[in-house]
Amino acid sequence: MMHVKVIGAGLAGCEAAWQLAQRGVSVTLYEMKPQKMTPAHHSSDFAELVCSNSLRGDRLENAVGLLKEELRRAGSLILACADETKVEAGGCLAVDRGGFSAAVTNKIRNHPNITVVEGEVSEIPEPPFIIATGPLTSDALSEAIGRYFGENTYLNFYDAAAPLITMESIDMTKAWFASRYDRGNADYINCGMDAEEYRAFVQALRTAEEAPVHGFEDKKVFEGCMPVEVMARRGEDTLRYGPMKPVGLKDPTTGKEPYAVVQLRRDNAAGSIYNIVGFQTHLRFPEQKRVFSMIPALHDAEFVRYGVMHRNTFLKSPGLLDPWFSDLRQPLAFFAGQLTGVEGYVESTASGYLAAVSLYDRLCGKAPRDYTKETAIGALGYYVSDTSVVNFQPMNINFSIISPLDRRIRGKKEKNLAISTRALERLEQILKEDI
Repeated sequence: MMHVKVIGAGLAGCEAAWQLAQRGVSVTLYEMKPQKMTPAHHSSDFAELVCSNSLRGDRLENAVGLLKEELRRAGSLILACADETKVEAGGCLAVDRGGFSAAVTNKIRNHPNITVVEGEVSEIPEPPFIIATGPLTSDALSEAIGRYFGENTYLNFYDAAAPLITMESIDMTKAWFASRYDRGNADYINCGMDAEEYRAFVQALRTAEEAPVHGFEDKKVFEGCMPVEVMARRGEDTLRYGPMKPVGLKDPTTGKEPYAVVQLRRDNAAGSIYNIVGFQTHLRFPEQKRVFSMIPALHDAEFVRYGVMHRNTFLKSPGLLDPWFSDLRQPLAFFAGQLTGVEGYVESTASGYLAAVSLYDRLCGKAPRDYTKETAIGALGYYVSDTSVVNFQPMNINFSIISPLDRRIRGKKEKNLAISTRALERLEQILKEDI
């Protein structure tokens, strides 16, 4: 029986372990929690969602929606558990944070081909292996990876998480349920602000005391998780064109769009906890309480978790990894997840999937299947291995890294749908090779 070591039980590691185990491979899954935790982790369960509880858009005209559909069709554990534990969030796939991680953990721990070993791994094992320890890889293993690849192995950026508050502490006389443009169900709580309230709030954000983060500079923040205080410093209206944009959200008491809107999204199935959408922050905890309580509907907000910031480390993957996420020098040594420079929950899952099925092919003596740049899964692998990328940075899936169509289609939505249709047709051809 073939045996593979998978290090890290995050989204990528769990997906990789599952895909290998489902193919009859004996997997040892190593996870340092709960023996060793990082400042960003709060649970001992696997696949913990450190930042948002949203896996983002779920429509095929959206690139991440395409990536999710590809993974569903490929038998993804992570997407199956996400669909089982989803909470209403308009056109997005959001999950009950605790329920999702518990579901993944239960599936992994009860798979007959997976053995879980708790404790930190500090050295690179003998191949075959998949290392998926994420951007918060422990210092010891990070140093071991650096020795393994040599100089100029790592790059880094800073990431932040948004606070969570209780539903019962929200003043619903100053907020209302709605989705933007009334699309789908009224899944978000909207907290309106007038111009005076908004300007006072922005000024407070600009001057609030930040928690010390070693080496942090505004320019080193990943754009997709920009702290609100950094956005506030970029200009008075930056937030109104970002997470606080009021477009498509009419206050039912006035029938008009407010000057600015803060949206809250359900964080658990019970609807007892909500997160402040787009409000990643690294303000000191007392400052978060003071400044965010300036939002009229949140004047008495009860925080169950404050926002935090942490440094994320990732490999300078072009020149180190091939399009299947394996070491260019060692075809049975794979890396996956945000450690490789893919950014986002779904992207991490996709890298774990591709690493696992490619490793399995090689263990069977076959060349790994080429998912090509026509699929979203394949495009991610080609991005992280593209040596022509001058300034390699973490990347969310987007249509610009997927092969363009060979014909012109008018309309962005129609073009994206055509790309998605082609991608899913190509994926079905690849998956038939498993039968």
